[in-house]
Amino acid sequence: MSTYSLQDQRVVIIGGSSGIGLAAAKMAADLGAHVVIAGRSQARLEQAKQFLNRENIEAYSLDNREERQVQLFFDKVGGFDHLFTPGASYVRGPVTASTEVSESSFKGKFWPQFYAAKHAAPHISKSGSMVLMSGAFSQRPLNDGASYAACNGAIESLGKALAVELSPVRVNVVSPGTIWRDGEEGTARGAAFEEYKSMSLLQRTGYNEEVAHTVIYLMTNSFTTGSTLYPDGGYVYL
Repeated sequence: MSTYSLQDQRVVIIGGSSGIGLAAAKMAADLGAHVVIAGRSQARLEQAKQFLNRENIEAYSLDNREERQVQLFFDKVGGFDHLFTPGASYVRGPVTASTEVSESSFKGKFWPQFYAAKHAAPHISKSGSMVLMSGAFSQRPLNDGASYAACNGAIESLGKALAVELSPVRVNVVSPGTIWRDGEEGTARGAAFEEYKSMSLLQRTGYNEEVAHTVIYLMTNSFTTGSTLYPDGGYVYL
């Protein structure tokens, strides 16, 4: 068996019904994995299953902001080999933003991944891995997201701490830059995509598949743990 195969391994992706999570689910399935996807939208989960078009796909509704739901989800899933946690929902704002905005990235991104790691730990294979997701804003914040930058930095520190605490389970973090979304042309988000081009060495936004490729590397390379990788087109270096 190839070192970089996921043949007959079980991969859990919370946030696997769209975006980076769905791209990672497809790559894992293509490498022979049995894939479990979870997300808040049942409609998106059904669409994802149709897109993946595989018999070895399971899908579960899950609000990963609710710890009890996360615990019950992993109890239901049982034993598995790899976890990826891209699912997040938050609002970004400056330090003067409301408490609700300031707390949203921690409530919608940090704590859901903390809960996932906590309740996945009893079920994950000792030869398996966890991949958390932060964002390049942790290393190069702009002027409208103090709590968001702090949240991403906290996730990267969490990954290092869990690599120590959960060893020999490997724990790493993927920290992408801005990722292109179809249909955003002419919108405020589309303008931000254009701006990102001037802020990265490669002068473009990234694609879901490029980040997913990094995730699969972190799952399959058995000598990598405690690391944070930045598939961001050189955003953190410019």
